[in-house]
Amino acid sequence: MSVAPSLMPLAAEVDDLARRIDAAPEIDVLAALAPETRGLAVELIEQDAGAGILTQVLSGLNDRLTRRIIALVVPRHRLPAAGWCWLTMGSEGRGEQTFVTDQDNGLVFSAADHAEARMLRPLFLAMARETNGALDACGIPLCKGGIMAGNEQWCLSVEEWQRHFSAWILTPEPEALLNATIFFDFRPQYGDESLALALRQHLQRLAPQAAGFLHMMATNAVAVAPPLGRLRDFVSEEGQQGRVDLKKYGSRLFVDAARVFALSAGIAPVGTVARLQESVVATRLNGQDVAAAVLAFRHLQRIRLLDQHRQMAAGRAPDNLLVTDSLNTLDRRILVESLKQARRLQLALQQTFRLEGL
Repeated sequence: MSVAPSLMPLAAEVDDLARRIDAAPEIDVLAALAPETRGLAVELIEQDAGAGILTQVLSGLNDRLTRRIIALVVPRHRLPAAGWCWLTMGSEGRGEQTFVTDQDNGLVFSAADHAEARMLRPLFLAMARETNGALDACGIPLCKGGIMAGNEQWCLSVEEWQRHFSAWILTPEPEALLNATIFFDFRPQYGDESLALALRQHLQRLAPQAAGFLHMMATNAVAVAPPLGRLRDFVSEEGQQGRVDLKKYGSRLFVDAARVFALSAGIAPVGTVARLQESVVATRLNGQDVAAAVLAFRHLQRIRLLDQHRQMAAGRAPDNLLVTDSLNTLDRRILVESLKQARRLQLALQQTFRLEGL
């Protein structure tokens, strides 16, 4: 991604921080460096950097932090000779992290059979749990839902992961799929990437042929409507008067739709923009509509990041709840138009997978 001349000094600071993270000799040093990631992102916001650059910087530096933590933790454990790979999932997997984040990760390892997997798992779990704890100490909180490599449920052999994906795809259940979507956004972070590739290829083989699975995923993706009213521009959910959750009712609408199109076409990238762009050819979507959806997603992410920045500047923990009256006239119009694009994207999903009316 090209960088505007006005952002060049900050780009140099990002590079310097990346080098210091890579050279950190211990976890305590990384914990001291971690706040600088957020600080640089704040500076980028104040210099009017786009949402793509901001999320790229946040995700990229967190990637480096994670890899350095793993590199420091691994020598403290007697790991087996089997190959393994740390998987990053969710918004970090997609490279779309904001100021509100937690850990979503897993571990895949090589095992000859189920018996060997049971024997190897405890050896990997000890390392994974220390890594999860170190990430938490560096400002990336533990996942409240337990989707972490240190959870034995998500520290699995290639065959075990493939079984999970097969179950989600071949015998889909609506509630299970709602919880499983985060796993479809995985990418390798550290270790033997061929193991992650084997999982991705397994997913690419199964998903495009599974009509019931895709129909259910598409149904889930359009179940949450943009918060647009007939008489007012925004409608808040019950208990959130005057506020809109820009993740649940905003960015998620684009993320979920892009994921379904990508899975249906066997597209490898996990980033929302890349998924949408590659879906133009693969699923015969209208190119102009997709280009508009990409711009809308980026605009919405920018507003989301700006609001989180305002919350932090006021001394509050950032969240995804936007007070709509805090928007200036231009951003209010941009947000309305972005949400209309989300609705159009959902309509394309509805038509492609022949869903009932929204």
